[in-house]
Amino acid sequence: MSLLAMQRSFQGWLVTGDDAAAAALGGGHGPAVYQNNYRTALVSSLAETFQRLALWLGDAAFEAAAARYIDARPPDSWTLDAYGEDFTAFVDGLYPNDPEVAELASIDWTVGQVFVGPDAEALRPEALAEPDAVADWETAVIHPVPSLLVMPIGTNADAIWQALAIGETPPPAETVEDGTALLLWRQGLEPVFRRADAHECDVLAWSAAGEGFAAICERLAATLGEEAAVTTAGTLLGRWLAEAMVAAVG
Repeated sequence: MSLLAMQRSFQGWLVTGDDAAAAALGGGHGPAVYQNNYRTALVSSLAETFQRLALWLGDAAFEAAAARYIDARPPDSWTLDAYGEDFTAFVDGLYPNDPEVAELASIDWTVGQVFVGPDAEALRPEALAEPDAVADWETAVIHPVPSLLVMPIGTNADAIWQALAIGETPPPAETVEDGTALLLWRQGLEPVFRRADAHECDVLAWSAAGEGFAAICERLAATLGEEAAVTTAGTLLGRWLAEAMVAAVG
């Protein structure tokens, strides 16, 4: 057997654990040690990425889910950092009647993505008070920081996650109002998140699509009325600036 064939056989055996493949590699206890190390490393990687989910499920249930994921989705990237990319959808299939499980997994994963997301200096609130800070508010576009991600949610998984993160007893799972989402972004080096209602998500989506501030106010006026639309848009912009969520306006 050539070295390349042996390497491929060894890789295939790590994934499948096939007894015949183990025998071709010499049998004995040696291959079993590698198999155990391989699976332990993958379980540990998932547990590190999905820490709050592991706390919510408990060790036994989480390790069982991780083992099934390892069997179904062997790693195919050069880095273990990417290994949990499909884990949220996988646990959603395992717990179809417990939607908070997949949403906890999604928060765990997304927080990690926000942490390694693109860097950008947030616009200081006082910068908009400077003369000529914005040339024309009619066409000015609000540019969120590039680390910002929007995650629709249907449960209170965010409250559960936050309680688990600080070692408190989490609340029982419950559903939340339709249209609720989480905004996740990075303030300096720290990933943060909070809930947002449908209006806020709409304004963010319109801004990300390049619509100007005046056009967004017109959109909001269709449902809120003209005065409330301007107040809502201005309040949201002020909050985003205070929360270091805006990279530029212009």
